[in-house]
Amino acid sequence: MTAVATPPRVIASRPELLTDRSTHYCPGCGHGIIHRLLAEVLEELELAPRTIAVAPVGCAVFAYDYLQLDWVEAPHGRAPAVATGIRRVRPDSFVLTYQGDGDLAAIGTAEIIHAAGRGELITAIFVNNGIYGMTGGQMAPTTLLGQHTTSTPTGREAGAAGFPIPMTEMLAILPGVTYAARGSVSDPPHIGKTKAMIKRACKAQLDGAGFAIVEILSNCPVGWGMTAVESMEHLSEVEKVYPLGVLVDRSAPARQPAAAEGA
Repeated sequence: MTAVATPPRVIASRPELLTDRSTHYCPGCGHGIIHRLLAEVLEELELAPRTIAVAPVGCAVFAYDYLQLDWVEAPHGRAPAVATGIRRVRPDSFVLTYQGDGDLAAIGTAEIIHAAGRGELITAIFVNNGIYGMTGGQMAPTTLLGQHTTSTPTGREAGAAGFPIPMTEMLAILPGVTYAARGSVSDPPHIGKTKAMIKRACKAQLDGAGFAIVEILSNCPVGWGMTAVESMEHLSEVEKVYPLGVLVDRSAPARQPAAAEGA
């Protein structure tokens, strides 16, 4: 009797939302990992056909080259404002922003705070690598004390440059924020937990609960002056300053976006 061959079982494969093309990102950059997580979550939740994503100036803006979604490019820091407009005129859409720390935590501070304060039904993906990666490695609001950058060559000093700003903790206290969490791409277990955070943040929007944000600690080998391996190891030090986990997960009654109210 001839044995029937068992078909191979697929353990992992490329998400269909990821484009097959060369990357703009520097070798070892964490953005590629985060792109894959986003692609996996949006496919699993079947959100891609109605997703409108917003990416502003910075390394994050390259996302539209790698994720096959409808993208809108926003001015530097203004992604939450653009996303708010999209959400209100297209209440049937799923809207997310993909922003770096130099964008969200510096020039875009007002936009993210007020979008969160209003409880806008958007999901923000906040990539924190603690530096201005695209423009030459200058200090960002999230740069660690003592960290060497092109604008703090002897290390960030609190007396001259202030302290690192914990943006997600600041946003988490606002009543309009339904979900706020911080993950990391430092190793596979953390990557898996970060994916779960992204999925929860997406579901918060689907449930009509309010604003959701996931901060993701990522590496910048070139900006940090490290090898890719060294930069991933250094993330463990970053995690001591920015603790990982869910900061707030509030249940809220479902509501309709402002554009649909009173319709």
